[in-house]
Amino acid sequence: MAWVLITIALATLWVVSLYKIRSSCSASVPSNPRFLSDGDTRKKRNVLVVVAHPDDESMFFAPTILFLASEGHILHILCLSTGNADGKGNVRKEELYRACAVLKVPSQKVKILDHPNLQDGFGNPWDHQLIAKIVEEKIKMYSIDLLITFDKFGVSGHQNHQDVHHGIRMLLRENSKRDIEAWELVSTSILRKYSGPVDIWLSTCFLSCDKERTYSLMNKHPGVIYLAMAEHYSQWIWFRKLFVLFSSYTYMNTLRKINL
Repeated sequence: MAWVLITIALATLWVVSLYKIRSSCSASVPSNPRFLSDGDTRKKRNVLVVVAHPDDESMFFAPTILFLASEGHILHILCLSTGNADGKGNVRKEELYRACAVLKVPSQKVKILDHPNLQDGFGNPWDHQLIAKIVEEKIKMYSIDLLITFDKFGVSGHQNHQDVHHGIRMLLRENSKRDIEAWELVSTSILRKYSGPVDIWLSTCFLSCDKERTYSLMNKHPGVIYLAMAEHYSQWIWFRKLFVLFSSYTYMNTLRKINL
């Protein structure tokens, strides 16, 4: 009987949390995030989201991407590898383009690299200096004024995710006098990571401690994430389907400003 009551309570909390996200008057907490507008709501930012592999954009960054697209910002996605660990790099490239189309990012705004020193793999550490150089080139090419990437843990702890973070930190250190703004996707504990929409309550608590440097972007249409991930057909196996359903990253992203 106790387990039945617990199950009912958890299901109710899940539904209430999902309703709160979908019915919220603003898609960000706090509303009108300064990291996008700098106080000028008319200003559109040139944003570069830097990921390591095809499907990172859908599994982890989709709420951010959908929010940016809905606000009319100029959004670019840079994927530093084809995800060729299993020899499916060419397939995964095409999957990424299709997933980005679902997320409202046109293919001409998506750049996928296949550098010999940036190959997918847990045991393939990436050169931070090389990453910094590549990202700097894209900043100049697209007049980027805002970067978004992984934090130092990289959500899943993948070596390549962590290397992307450290490469961008190196870029920021070497260009400290330039006006480059960078934000990282906050990695959460495993309990929060698999709490789905319920994490909104915990995220709000953490945000109250640092409203200047941290924002939570909510995804009012989580079904879009499922459709985007389904385009990554070569990766769309049972445990990733469960991940998308239960992951808090499907329902919201918490971004924190990178300060050196």
